[in-house]
Amino acid sequence: MTGPAISVEDLRYSYGDLEAVKGISFEVQPGEILGFLGPNGAGKSTTIKMLTGQLTPKGGAARILGEDITADDPDIQAQIGVCFEEKNLYLQMSALENLDFFASLYGIKEPDSMELLRRVGLADRAKDRVQNFSKGMRQRMMISRALINKPKVLFLDEPTDGLDPVTSAAIRKTIKEEAERGAAVLLTTHDMFEADELSDRVAFINEGRIVALDTAENLKLKYGTRSVKVRLRDGDGVREEHLELDGDGSSVRLAELAASPDLLTIHTEEATLEAIFIELTGRGLQG
Repeated sequence: MTGPAISVEDLRYSYGDLEAVKGISFEVQPGEILGFLGPNGAGKSTTIKMLTGQLTPKGGAARILGEDITADDPDIQAQIGVCFEEKNLYLQMSALENLDFFASLYGIKEPDSMELLRRVGLADRAKDRVQNFSKGMRQRMMISRALINKPKVLFLDEPTDGLDPVTSAAIRKTIKEEAERGAAVLLTTHDMFEADELSDRVAFINEGRIVALDTAENLKLKYGTRSVKVRLRDGDGVREEHLELDGDGSSVRLAELAASPDLLTIHTEEATLEAIFIELTGRGLQG
């Protein structure tokens, strides 16, 4: 297809008197990962639930693969993959049976179930019942299930929540591979590192509004300061000096420190997405 895989314009949703999503607009292109970065309650999950047909928008419009989300087109639904925080797996079935069953719902006669379990590190547990899986293993099952139909659009809601660092890294690798395959990925997270590592662009969402939308690099350049941290020997100890690279005389001072016989290390420093989010909203991503 040509044009964005996900197109959202002035989308709104309210729970009674509480306006959870307040007129947000964005697009996600095929092969792009857009990170939705915000704390719990910011409107991330509500947005995904509207885009996947679980909630009906109260205002605005959105299109998936060119089709209005309110049309509930089964052909479009068959090209979407979803991984939610809620684990709605069949606990009495094995991992392999779960994937084969969901593949049958899409009419897939020869699914790559074992390959998907291998990608998420569960191939050796393929015949085990899911009821015996840990929280992290069930999360990996949710990821594999979201990929069973080789979706063109992938919605991931906190995909590495509860996973150990090694497994999280493997899941991030899988997400990148899906984008390289051409899937448009909308990733909601409050994990600054995850958003920075995975996203082509990030959207800061706070109290139902998008307060910034750009590449992580551009946001850091716009809201951060370029600086370096220099560590030098100081007698029996170590001292540190911070230099803002855009300041007057900074290049001269940096050259002096670099030539010092006491120099230990020089590290560049940049604003983190967490720091930028706090600057823009006055609150942290975990708040």
